[in-house]
Amino acid sequence: MHTRSGDAARPIAAQPARSQCPHCLRPQRSCICQWISPHASQVEVLILQHPLEVHQAKGSARLLHLSLSPSQLVVGEQFETAQLEQLLAGPRRNILLYPEMPGEQSLGMASAQPLDPAWLQEPQQLRLIVLDGTWRKSRKMLYLNPALQSLPRLPLKATPPSHYLIRKAHLPDQLSTLEATVYALAQLEQAAQRYDGLIAAFDGFVAQQAAFVPPLPPRSGA
Repeated sequence: MHTRSGDAARPIAAQPARSQCPHCLRPQRSCICQWISPHASQVEVLILQHPLEVHQAKGSARLLHLSLSPSQLVVGEQFETAQLEQLLAGPRRNILLYPEMPGEQSLGMASAQPLDPAWLQEPQQLRLIVLDGTWRKSRKMLYLNPALQSLPRLPLKATPPSHYLIRKAHLPDQLSTLEATVYALAQLEQAAQRYDGLIAAFDGFVAQQAAFVPPLPPRSGA
């Protein structure tokens, strides 16, 4: 027990723990449950989240998972072979939401299998694998998990500009995890407007997070 100097008989009061929402796992003051927008997808979604994203306040994966059914969120960087095999087990066919990047083979990574167009005729038989992390983190996750490297990949087509104004993008066409997944689902299910409600909810989430960012100090005059 720690005491203050000169007041040995009186213990220092412990700082109260921040109250946490049991559903979204965020502090109560920044709870995102109001932005959960329940949607049932034909395609199953498996989100593999980098550990450093778990407590990232601006991250969208938790909101995506809570809004989307069926979906699963698993945290890790390098998964045990048996665990990953279980996560990818049938009967659904697995598609990785990740662009094919030049130079992957020079790093010793396996080539992705071509995506069979016939798969797209049965979206209810598909599982979309999503890597949640920055480009650098997700690329390392891909490198460390060979079972993901050879999965057929889905290239996104004609996506709208990102609504993710609270996190810096390194390329103009980069999207949040939620946006990329939603647009991929709409593409796979051939339902362009099915997830508009989730994008609208995401806008509310972005606005809430932006409100926590302190304004920049005024620029002094010349």
